[in-house]
Amino acid sequence: MTSEIIIEVNEANFEYEVMSYSQNVPVIVDFWATWCRPCKTLSPFLEKLVFEAQGAFRLAKVDVDQNPNLTLRFGIRSIPTVKAITQGEIVADFVGEQPEARVREFIRKILPPSQNSLAQEKAESLLYMQDWVLAENAFRGVLEKEASNPASILGLAKSLIPQGKTKEAYKLLINFPISRHLAQAEILLPLCTAMLDLNEGNLKDESELDAMYMNAIRLVLRGNLEAAIDGLLDILRRDKHFHDDSARKTILSILEIMNEDKPETRAYRAELASVLF
Repeated sequence: MTSEIIIEVNEANFEYEVMSYSQNVPVIVDFWATWCRPCKTLSPFLEKLVFEAQGAFRLAKVDVDQNPNLTLRFGIRSIPTVKAITQGEIVADFVGEQPEARVREFIRKILPPSQNSLAQEKAESLLYMQDWVLAENAFRGVLEKEASNPASILGLAKSLIPQGKTKEAYKLLINFPISRHLAQAEILLPLCTAMLDLNEGNLKDESELDAMYMNAIRLVLRGNLEAAIDGLLDILRRDKHFHDDSARKTILSILEIMNEDKPETRAYRAELASVLF
């Protein structure tokens, strides 16, 4: 198959079709042969990925038997061998048949960031800075173009909770898609549930600790996460298993919103551990 994005190259046109072309668009070079059994699986999968990427990279196929000088030039000792070339330089490669996830990750790393990935990065940065309103708007912008993006769904839920937009956040969390972000979504649920219970008058109000817990949840509703954690830690100092660990689970929810990389988050995690253990 020869097209603009999938092309068979040889020693005569390699410089133009691969090296020069790579100045503008990344080129994946697939060194293969008709007798290579793993190539019969890998090559069609690479072609599938090219079409999925909608021209974000080119696939150049090199028959090693027909192009011995290219085989020697690139030190091909086993096939399939795949090399990624950007701006005339080899930036990554792998040898042999690889799992689908490994090949997809290989492709992802060599592609330039898309507009949506840049928008996602901006949204995450706003969330890190606790600019809840702008973060919410940024995540919604990503989801308009990619409605099932788990990272953006999680980010949107995190930005909604400190604004008191609890019902929408809860709906996002209980319908969260199966993905590597699911565990993080589940960590947020105890806090979201407590906020709903507070709004509906379903939280217990029978003791001083109950009142302290309600106040901590109100602080979250106002976006004051650090003060909420301080109040919850005071509860745990007096009752480590307050209401079936609800205080501990709520702290973990808040820390999930605060972002693991923040120094405050690490300090609070250490303090929580010291209180509990």
